[in-house]
Amino acid sequence: MSKADLERYQAALQQLRLRLTGDVTHLVDEAIRGQENAKRTPAADLADQGSDSYEHEFTLSLLQNQEQTLEEIDEALERLRLGTFGRCEECGTAIARARLQALPYTRHCVHCARKLQ
Repeated sequence: MSKADLERYQAALQQLRLRLTGDVTHLVDEAIRGQENAKRTPAADLADQGSDSYEHEFTLSLLQNQEQTLEEIDEALERLRLGTFGRCEECGTAIARARLQALPYTRHCVHCARKLQ
């Protein structure tokens, strides 16, 4: 992989990281607001409590997914630094460019990713 390619992937990863960091901040704010709203909802309004609880759990699930993706991005940036970016961690072959463009923080080639699922 050329130096220019690596620089493009690094820029894409950093841009994705920046966007997801903003999303995480928004989701944390939503989760906090959801908890505050749940405390203010009268106990007699069970339908609203159920709806609020579902929204809160859904927001926490999204937050967990975003945080996991941020960890994957950080690890991909570390692989770039170490010079191992773009190689499958399972079989050691080069990861297809199309896969890296779609999922720049991937660790595995398509074949190994399918095998691991």
